[in-house]
Amino acid sequence: MRLLVVNSNTSDSVTARIATTARDAARPGTEVAAVSAPFGLPLIVSRADWLVAGPATLAALAAAKGSYDAAVVACFGDPGVEAAKELFDVPVVGISEAAFHAAAMLGRRFGVVSFTAALRPMFEECLARNGLASRCSGFRMGPAFAGDPGRVAEERREMIVALCRAAVEEDGAEVVILGGGPLAGLAPAIAPSVAVPLVDGTVAAVRMAEALVGLAPPGQPRPRRARGLTGFEPGLTALFAG
Repeated sequence: MRLLVVNSNTSDSVTARIATTARDAARPGTEVAAVSAPFGLPLIVSRADWLVAGPATLAALAAAKGSYDAAVVACFGDPGVEAAKELFDVPVVGISEAAFHAAAMLGRRFGVVSFTAALRPMFEECLARNGLASRCSGFRMGPAFAGDPGRVAEERREMIVALCRAAVEEDGAEVVILGGGPLAGLAPAIAPSVAVPLVDGTVAAVRMAEALVGLAPPGQPRPRRARGLTGFEPGLTALFAG
């Protein structure tokens, strides 16, 4: 199968990290292509950033329409995912929803750890949309980050480990989610230092996307009423035109 992975920010260093993690997670025979958002911010750290990332994600998906059998949106908070599920006739999986559901199957209570607390409101809202807020033991997040997003996993590795341990020892988490595309691939490196399973959203989303393609083969395209979208990328405009 062909899998498209969209990084909803514009940092190619983050996209490269996500791509490596996705390819390592994919089963033999899955072809993984990864792209950055065509416009937007280098790192999503506010609600405004997240809102811009939604249309950027849809534009990336539309530009590659027809070249993939499933897609992963590799941005925690899942910007544009609900709209993408409506617009595209292939499975679209966000790394947040994949991580939340995977963690809920691995333990009764899960914690969410990330590199900056600025992301917490979007994480909480995404958790509520997925109906799993009651299963979350809490959030552990670091201070604001202003460096290279592609280096945050290395630069904040010790802090992430400490936050994971606090989630387990103080909050009672039985599973810990590493939240954020820039943390893709970190879980195996720090797993020996944390006493519970760690869930990498990129890995969870890739595995779920592969499963969904097998569970629900594509049928006939859904009928849509043609609408005139203006001011957006050509691929997205064409998608709305029907």
